Amino acid sequence: MTRLSVNINKIALLRNGRGGNMPDVLQAALDCEKFGAEGITVHPRPDERHIRYSDVRTLRPAVRTEFNIEGNPTGSFAALVCEVLPDQVTLVPDAPSAITSNAGWDTIKNRVFLTQICSAFKSRGIRTSIFIDPDPRMAEGAKICGADRVELYTAAYAEQYAADREKAIEPYLITAQKVQELGLGLNAGHDLSLENLEYFVKTITWVDEVSIGHALICDALYLGLEKTIEKYLTCLL
Repeated sequence: MTRLSVNINKIALLRNGRGGNMPDVLQAALDCEKFGAEGITVHPRPDERHIRYSDVRTLRPAVRTEFNIEGNPTGSFAALVCEVLPDQVTLVPDAPSAITSNAGWDTIKNRVFLTQICSAFKSRGIRTSIFIDPDPRMAEGAKICGADRVELYTAAYAEQYAADREKAIEPYLITAQKVQELGLGLNAGHDLSLENLEYFVKTITWVDEVSIGHALICDALYLGLEKTIEKYLTCLL
């Protein structure tokens, strides 16, 4: 069964919009675990507009499932990862000004940098995943860089799903087959939802983990967090 990691950035974004501690990010993470989530994902950015570095430090000893930190591995982010030692770090090439992640790594052009980063994190016992577009060459590059896993950037799949789901998933299936051939682990994330998730994991059955935040938190506004997580877990059965 593919594991569900809940990205709680949007919980922090709501809190930061008003100040104070409502909603409580730590309590939300613990509730996600209580309701069946098998991981918690955070993506701290330099401006701390949602998850703050202090949140990461608070969450690390409290999270009992897999703790996954996403981000661009430069400067203070890399130092934070080495400080808190998450179970997994996902390397994402987002610019500081990006509203959300909008592309995967070019693992060929950035081979030297990514190899150094993967080595640094793995030497501290952190499983390292590289965020890539659905391109077998990028998976091969990630293997050369020393990654343990890749995470497929699924925005294009989500955008094309309603029009032609078979066509939408084709490049992901081809890339996932290459990932499996290379012996890498396989994660997926970005714009996965109750509409498109089940087809993705039923077609690519060896996905280890999906990271879902925006759609899940939006659904929780209507259904409640417990019912929403239950529905996502059902998609992964």
